[in-house]
Amino acid sequence: MFRMRNVLHAVLALRVVSSAKGFVPSATSNQLKNCSPSTIKPSTTTRGVRSVTNLSMSAPSAATVIPSWDDVAAKSVETNVGSAMEQEVKSRQQGKGSAHVQNTLRLFDSNETPKITLYRDHAGWCPYCQKTMLLIEEKEIPIKIGLVPMRSYGDKPREFLQKVPNGLLPAIEVETGNGKSQVITESQVIMELLDQWHPTSAGYKPMLPEENDQAGNSRVQELARLERELFSWWCTLIFRPEGPRMGGNVFDMLKGNSGGGQMSGAMTGFLDCMKKVDAELTSTPGPWFFDKDHPTMIDFIYVSHVERMLASCAYWKGLNLRDPKWNLKGLVAWLEAFEKRENYVAFKSDYFTHVMDIPPQYGPGYDGGFEEDRAKFSKSIQGRDGAWSLPLPHDDPLQPLYRGPPLPLAVLESMDLEPDADGTYESCDKDAMSKACRHMAGWKLAGNGPKVARFASRGGPMGAANPRKSFGAQLADPYAEADKSVEPYVDAALRVVCTALLGDSATPDDSLAAKLKASIPQDQTTGVVSSLAYVRDRVGVPRDLPLASGRQLRAYLTWAIDVLA
Repeated sequence: MFRMRNVLHAVLALRVVSSAKGFVPSATSNQLKNCSPSTIKPSTTTRGVRSVTNLSMSAPSAATVIPSWDDVAAKSVETNVGSAMEQEVKSRQQGKGSAHVQNTLRLFDSNETPKITLYRDHAGWCPYCQKTMLLIEEKEIPIKIGLVPMRSYGDKPREFLQKVPNGLLPAIEVETGNGKSQVITESQVIMELLDQWHPTSAGYKPMLPEENDQAGNSRVQELARLERELFSWWCTLIFRPEGPRMGGNVFDMLKGNSGGGQMSGAMTGFLDCMKKVDAELTSTPGPWFFDKDHPTMIDFIYVSHVERMLASCAYWKGLNLRDPKWNLKGLVAWLEAFEKRENYVAFKSDYFTHVMDIPPQYGPGYDGGFEEDRAKFSKSIQGRDGAWSLPLPHDDPLQPLYRGPPLPLAVLESMDLEPDADGTYESCDKDAMSKACRHMAGWKLAGNGPKVARFASRGGPMGAANPRKSFGAQLADPYAEADKSVEPYVDAALRVVCTALLGDSATPDDSLAAKLKASIPQDQTTGVVSSLAYVRDRVGVPRDLPLASGRQLRAYLTWAIDVLA
C-alpha cells in the first residue's frame, strides 16, 4: 500500500488537559491469526488549574487589574459548558464519555482491563491512525491508547521505538499471556484483526462482509482498488505541477463529462475518478458504501483521505468538492452522514489544520486549478478574509459547521441545544450556539493558560530559537524556546482574551479593550502582538478544539491583536 509516512505532532500548549499518555508497534495478518489478546490497567491524569503571578506594576489601577488564571479558571467551570466539560473529562479518564483525539482509554460498556493497546499520533493528524480510531469507536472496542509524536513534529519516545523500531503508526500491542506481547503495524491489517477479534456473535457491529459472502468481499476489494486510484490522482493533482490545461467547455463538466472545461489532465483525471466514487455511493439505498445503518471499514478507509482532499483541493486548486455544481450528490450525502456522528467529528480536522499538516507528510502542494476560487478559498482558510475576525459569521461557507454536532454532545445538552429532526443543528438558536462555542474555548484556555502563554511567547522577538533541531510541521516545534522577556505580558493579554471568551456578549466590550491596552507597556506591544499571532496560527483542530470552538479562539486572538496594533 502506497504510504507517505512522515507525520505530525505538536506540543501546542492547548493540549487536552485530561489525557494520560501512552505508547506503541509490526506483523502480518497471518502472524497474528493465532494470537489471542490477553490485560493492562489504565493510567490517567487529572485536569489541573494552574495560577500565574500577575504582572508586577507599580500602583495598578482598576483598569489594569486582570484576573489571575485561578480566577479565570474558576469562572470557566461556573458556566454550563465548563461544568459539563469538567464532568466529561472525568468520564474520559475512566474510559467512558465521548470520543476525543487525546483519550488514552476506551472502555465503553466494559468493566474489564483492555487486552490491546493502540499507538497512534498525538495530534490527530495521521490519516491511518484516524481510520483505525473510527473503526474502534464505531465497534466500541475496549482499548488502551498510547499517544506518540509523528516524525514531523517530535521525537518518538525510546520506549515506543523499543517496541516499534521503524516508528510506524498506527500500531497495536497485544498481550499474549505469560507477560509477553505481540506488536502489529499497518492500519488495514490492524482494522481487519480488530474486526475479527470482536465478532457480531459477541455483540459487535460487522465491519467486513461474512467470509462466505463472495459478492460482498469482491465489492470491498473493488472499492479498495478505487480508493488507491483516487489517492493516486489526488497526489498527482496536488503534489506535482499541474501541467497545461486542456480545451473544452466547462459546462460539459458540470453535466457530468469532465473531459474538458479548460482543465489540466490531472484535474480531469481526479474529477473523473471522484465521479466513480460518487457512483458507488449512490448505488446503495443509504449513504454508505454498503447497505448498512452504519459505516463499515471501507467507509473509514476512504473518509480519512477524502477529508484531506476536500481541504487541499479548495486551498491549492480552488475546487470545492461540496459545491452542487460538481453534482457529487452521493459524496455530499456520505460526508453529511459522517458529520452527524459525534465519534467522527471528534477526529475531524479543519481545512487550515490540514493544509498545514499535509506538506510535512506528503510534500508541498502546488497552486493551480481555478485561480479566482483558489485565491478566495485560500484567504478564507487562512483567516485573511475576516474568517478569523469578530463578529464571526454564524457558519463557514466552505466547512459547514452544523450538519452534525459541532461540539461534544455534553456541551450542547448543557446549553439546551437540541438537534433538528434530520440530526443537524442548523436551526438552533444562533446566540446560544455562539456562546457554547466561546465558552468551550474559554474553558480550554483557562485550564492551560500558563502553558499557552509560554508557547505563544515563542513568537516574541527573542523566541522560537530551536537549540536542537527543526521539524517539518508548521503548526508546532516542540523544542523551540519562549521569549522570556515578553512572556509575562503575553500571559496578561491571554487572561484578557480568556475573560472575553467567557463573557455573555458575542464581542468583547470596550472596557476589556481598554484593560488590554493598559496592561501592555508600549515597548512590549510588538512582541505581544507577534506572540498572539503565533499561537493563533497554531490552533489545531481537533487537537486543541473542535472547529466551531477553535474559530472563536482564533477570532478573539485576532481581536486582541487588532486592539494592540
